[in-house]
Amino acid sequence: MTETAYPLSWPAGWRRTGYRTRAAFGRKTVGQFGPSKESLSVAGGTDRCLEQLRMMGANRIVISSNLKLRQDGLPRSDQAQPADPGVAVYWKARNGEARCMAIDRYDRVQDNLAAIAATLDAMRAIDRHGGAAIMDRAFAGFKALAAPEQPWQVLGVKHDASADEIDAAWRKLAAEHHPDRGGDEQKMARINRARDALMNDA
Repeated sequence: MTETAYPLSWPAGWRRTGYRTRAAFGRKTVGQFGPSKESLSVAGGTDRCLEQLRMMGANRIVISSNLKLRQDGLPRSDQAQPADPGVAVYWKARNGEARCMAIDRYDRVQDNLAAIAATLDAMRAIDRHGGAAIMDRAFAGFKALAAPEQPWQVLGVKHDASADEIDAAWRKLAAEHHPDRGGDEQKMARINRARDALMNDA
């Protein structure tokens, strides 16, 4: 698979959530002052997700997010939440099929990871109760598709390019593809969309 663990490779055709909420996927603990809830860490969310995938026999797992990576290729905990906390998980099923699941409903990466883990657990329960055919049909919607082209890829810049670098790359491509200079109108629209998206984040 060619999906990147960083930055986020959101699967093609998957709608993005317009409004994010805070989740409560923490761990219940009993302390000196009675029951409480311990906040979920990025490592905790990652572990939950990996555990469910391994119980399904998944391999070649890629957890993709906008968090920088540890040496082992998994998201690092010691960093601020990214502007886009979405998570996409790609894997190969036992039968060799490429699958994926992506969630960006919550405002923290670890909660989106935990939501994927909870969803996978529910799907495994279907399988445990004799619903293998139902599970196969459900997962037909989770087959991995090629990740959509990212705006920084369109302009040929790094994902963390500065506003000046974005503008310079846009000018160069516009000179080549502008319809007034014999270029293609659709290509120019794609270049403009990429610039606008990156400028909003720069």
